[in-house]
Amino acid sequence: MNIFLRICCILPPAISISICSQAQLPDDAFRLSWTTPLGTAREQAIGGAMGSLGGEISSLFINPAGLGTYKTNEFVLSPGFHFNSNNTNYRGTSSYGSTVGSFGLGATGAVISFADQDGTHSTLCIGVNQTANFKNSLYYTGQNNYSSYAEQFAEEFSASGLSINDAISSPALSYGTRMALYTYLIDTATVNGSTQIIALPEKAGLLNQQNQVSSQGSTTEVALGYAGNFNRRWFAGISVGVPIVYYRRQLSFVETDATGNQNNDFASSIYQETYLSKGSGVNLKFGGIFKATPMIRLGLAIHTPTVYTLSDNISASMTTNTENYAHIVSITSAQLDSGSGFAAAQSQYNVQSPWKFLVSGSYIFQEIEDVTQQRGFVTADVEYVTYHAMQLKPNDHSAQPAAYFDAVNSAIRSVYRNGLNFRLGGELKFDIWAARIGFSYSTNPYKQPGIAADRILLSAGAGYRNKGFFIDLTYVQGLAKDVNFPYRLSEKANTFATIKENSGTVLVTAGIKFL
Repeated sequence: MNIFLRICCILPPAISISICSQAQLPDDAFRLSWTTPLGTAREQAIGGAMGSLGGEISSLFINPAGLGTYKTNEFVLSPGFHFNSNNTNYRGTSSYGSTVGSFGLGATGAVISFADQDGTHSTLCIGVNQTANFKNSLYYTGQNNYSSYAEQFAEEFSASGLSINDAISSPALSYGTRMALYTYLIDTATVNGSTQIIALPEKAGLLNQQNQVSSQGSTTEVALGYAGNFNRRWFAGISVGVPIVYYRRQLSFVETDATGNQNNDFASSIYQETYLSKGSGVNLKFGGIFKATPMIRLGLAIHTPTVYTLSDNISASMTTNTENYAHIVSITSAQLDSGSGFAAAQSQYNVQSPWKFLVSGSYIFQEIEDVTQQRGFVTADVEYVTYHAMQLKPNDHSAQPAAYFDAVNSAIRSVYRNGLNFRLGGELKFDIWAARIGFSYSTNPYKQPGIAADRILLSAGAGYRNKGFFIDLTYVQGLAKDVNFPYRLSEKANTFATIKENSGTVLVTAGIKFL
């Protein structure tokens, strides 16, 4: 590894922006976008393919035109339980995580149908649905002779053009960089008459690295929708959604000397961080359904980007042992703020999620006016998601300059590409009972070669309907691949852990139909 990261004397006088140590905001934008929303148990059992069926409160969050097929009023409640575990591999070392679980609320609310004078119906619906679950536990460890997490701090300090004392007291720099300078994890040195920035772990040459991350929270969306139909063949609807976000992450990254040499100026460093992000947003969904024949339905829906206003808070600490270089030094973010007179803990900004475009088709077996005589259906959705268009934007309370957000958005465009989601499902009815099965597949959203992620959901369920009362039960098995970057560097290739996630969701929906 190259100890000397950048020569200070060749830096431009203007301060450049490093995104690698600012809470990995490109990843945070993606976290709000690559989600697996809940719904009703029936909708989940058919793989979430509800784009052209209708007659479901979950249409409010997928294709609001489906609300236009209602002819009765309805109240629905959908509690659920989700659990998951992760297996990881980091630089050739496999690790196995613990299983975590949490309760959630699927599509729940009320549907009110109004009979028009021409015999058609219009529908008003209000509902709530958990659109993302952030409960997770991640652990990985391995040896690294290529890079150190200290390099991200050296890059940011180098780009700032500040002296060490000014950088430590500057709220414009991340806590990690300021702590790294304070604890001598990074430092300056004069080599052959030139001042250079050094990262002490690179002197070791071989490092043990360990990252443990736990997170909690969810995104819960409250929505209001309206739909109507024309000649009982065309259905159109619109909904407005207000998602509420709460995300809390705790991480502990440990880096130690793996050589056993007690005289190379580095023994260990521990960085701990608690990150809290919360806020809300707004979005619109438009949709239409066309009943081409009594048995064939076609659907189209457009979801506008959700525009979130988020507030982030960070608290952190670092302890570094540089042996005889500076011995053991510790610092916390609160101490840094107290010493500088500025609080850099809070950051406010806006996030724009992707556009979503959905096309869908369904075939209904024995489609007749009396739905109790229908024998089932098969249905499929294809959804196009513009991950490449995710953006972060400053608002009136943002601490970072506009150039910082430009850098983050440039990173988003270089890391992510647009994706496709495929959903397929079916139902068979047996008088008052129904059996369902479904499948969902999300393609790789990463643009960079060698980085792969996807998600498969397999589902099955059963339902009971009789005299206006219904209850559905569904189990969804999730199999996902993803990656996690312990840190990001701009001057060399990034190292990352691969993740295989196994998850399960049990969802129950109970409801009452009434005139």
